[in-house]
Amino acid sequence: MLSAFEIYAKLLEAYGAPRWWSDDPYIVIFQAVLVQNTSWQQVEKLTNDLDAALTPVFISGLTQEQLENLIRPCGFPKGKAGTIRRLTEWFLLYDCDADLISQKDKDVLRDELLSVKGVGAETADVLLVYAFHKASFIIDAYTRRLLQRLGYLFENDLEIRSFFEQNLPIDDQIYGQYHWLILDHGIQHCKKNPACEGCSLVDFCKFCL
Repeated sequence: MLSAFEIYAKLLEAYGAPRWWSDDPYIVIFQAVLVQNTSWQQVEKLTNDLDAALTPVFISGLTQEQLENLIRPCGFPKGKAGTIRRLTEWFLLYDCDADLISQKDKDVLRDELLSVKGVGAETADVLLVYAFHKASFIIDAYTRRLLQRLGYLFENDLEIRSFFEQNLPIDDQIYGQYHWLILDHGIQHCKKNPACEGCSLVDFCKFCL
C-alpha cells in the first residue's frame, strides 16, 4: 500500500503545485466558515464582491440580520453568520495580529479555536494551517473517501491524522498543499460516483480493482 508521502507525490505529479489560500488571515477565517456545504466558486464570488470591505471591523459592525443577508448566497446563513461573528470577535481580541496568535502552541491554539461555537475539527485545522501557519493535518470527507478506496481501514480521524503526520515532514506548507491536492482529486476523480479514467491512483484503488 502507498505511504502518505507516496500518495502526495502522485497527486503532485498529476495536478502540479496547488493553489494556496489567501495571504490575509481574516479572509481565510471568513472563507473557511462559508465554504462548508457550498461550492468554492460561490465563496470566491462573494469574497471578490466584498473586496476591500472584507475586514474584521466591517464584519463586526454588521447586525446579525445584515451579516446573514450578506452571506445568504453561500447557504445556512444563520449558523454561518453566528460562527463568523464569534470568530471575528475572537480575532479582534488579538487586535487582528496573526503573528501574535501564531506564537501560541499549536495544540493550545487548536483547543482555543475548537472552543468557539460552530468551529469543528476540520475548520480549526484549516485555520491553523492557512491563517496561522501551524502544521495540523486537515481531514475532511474527501480524505476519508480517498483512504478508504485505497484500502486503508482506519477506525477514526485520530488514526488518519497519525498516518499523515508520522509519515510527512511537520510542515504547514506541505499539509496545506496536500489538502488542496486531495480536494482537486476528489472533485475530478474520487467522487461519490468515481470517474476512474485518467486517475493517477487507479492502479492502487481497491474500488476500481
